[in-house]
Amino acid sequence: MKMVNYRLQTEMEQIKSSSTDWYKHYLRGVLESDKPYHVKADYIGLSFQEIQNKIDYLANDIKELQSLKKDLVSAKLIAQEATADVLSEYGIDRMDGTAISSITLAAAKSTTKMSIKITDPDALIKLGYVNIVVDTEAVEQAMLTMEGMDEVDRYIEIVTETKTTPSKIKINSKRSSTNNQTTELLNYAVEDVA
Repeated sequence: MKMVNYRLQTEMEQIKSSSTDWYKHYLRGVLESDKPYHVKADYIGLSFQEIQNKIDYLANDIKELQSLKKDLVSAKLIAQEATADVLSEYGIDRMDGTAISSITLAAAKSTTKMSIKITDPDALIKLGYVNIVVDTEAVEQAMLTMEGMDEVDRYIEIVTETKTTPSKIKINSKRSSTNNQTTELLNYAVEDVA
């Protein structure tokens, strides 16, 4: 992961939905600079790509850390149980320490959970132990035909929700770009834009 951020990238990373004025001002400065249009496009696009690279890097680290945490929790539990077995072998139920207060041996516990296994569902249904729910998929299918619509229309209400997603940009990467060209191009762009 790259250690130095481009200024535009830093502005993007610090942006909050409540205050975009500073970012917009800086972006206008980039667009109004005397740099060639392709340098401006690369500067903006590569700044977004660097943020995505950080997101991907962090997502991968989070997965690795979650896996490590799961392994450590499991290892700790196994070690606790093994230690308890060894202490029991020696007849030790408590050990006092100086850096820690003590290690105590917890007694084994058993919990009982009751569950029901249905052996004759038809008999229970005849006795009235039934839960009936509306098949919404069948209702939606019925609404696709005139006969079905006439049949169910008076029992339903169609609710329409509209969600507007604000426009945003998409960065399309070139397949053959190299890091040296990118670094040189961004160094060229950064020198005079800020």
